[in-house]
Amino acid sequence: MKPGARMEIRIGGTGGQGLILSAKMLADALAASGWHVAQSQTYEPTSRGGFCNSDLVISASEVDYPLATALDCMVLLDRMAVKPSWPLVKAGALVIADTRLCPELPKGVNGGDYRGLHLPLSRTAIELGSERVANMVALGALAAIANLCERKVLEQAVRAETPKSFLELNLDALAAGFRLGEQTSPLAAPAATAAT
Repeated sequence: MKPGARMEIRIGGTGGQGLILSAKMLADALAASGWHVAQSQTYEPTSRGGFCNSDLVISASEVDYPLATALDCMVLLDRMAVKPSWPLVKAGALVIADTRLCPELPKGVNGGDYRGLHLPLSRTAIELGSERVANMVALGALAAIANLCERKVLEQAVRAETPKSFLELNLDALAAGFRLGEQTSPLAAPAATAAT
């Protein structure tokens, strides 16, 4: 992120996908990098399967309003998150969607274009040995594509929040996400109106 910037991010999907944890890790990494961060979450009263999202508002100065109202970046780990999230997506936003669990995206946002990317987030996690780390794959991809923070700072946040029994798997998933992100063109002016 550039000095003076302000950004709103949503990680959306269903309960049980680790969305809140991955957003907390990202918030910790951004705060350690000197940014002001507010985190919030919304979820249905079911522990697994219902709509869930975690939002970050990031600013170079104090966060003036802690809730997301106009998303600059969104990660979709399940199609269930599309309908409640789409009205908040700004024209020009980056939208990363899982190819398997969110195969289709709407054609535009708020009268404008967005940059839609389909990435094999859950499939990559399955190949690593557990679909439960799709959130870590997504976190790495988002950080790499949007150039949010240094990789080593994000790795430190993952280490701090992960139980030892899952640490290596989470770090492997984060690294796989960074590789996916690095294979994608760097964040530039939005050009897509539909996912590629």
